[in-house]
Amino acid sequence: MNEIILIGLALLAGIGLGFIFFGGLWWTVKIATNSKKPALWFLGSLAFRLTLVLAGFYIIGVGDLIRLVSCFTGFFIARFLVIHLTKAYDLRNQKEETTHEA
Repeated sequence: MNEIILIGLALLAGIGLGFIFFGGLWWTVKIATNSKKPALWFLGSLAFRLTLVLAGFYIIGVGDLIRLVSCFTGFFIARFLVIHLTKAYDLRNQKEETTHEA
């Protein structure tokens, strides 16, 4: 029973890591496209996000393949969640911009 709880926590941690990685990527694209130095934003963001995510995977999955796989599963679940949420956010903001212009 205790192992099932740890696997569930690893899944939740993977979802959190995925939100950090993919949400951070979305945020970076939003910021960097209007920046004078977009390459610096992209490289800095990539280094920061990779460091956090790889450290998280290492801490969660060290010595236990099942927890690591569970964490990876949560990570990819978060990818689809972030895509869905950011698409809805962008559509809502685009709709608000068009109503303000009219």
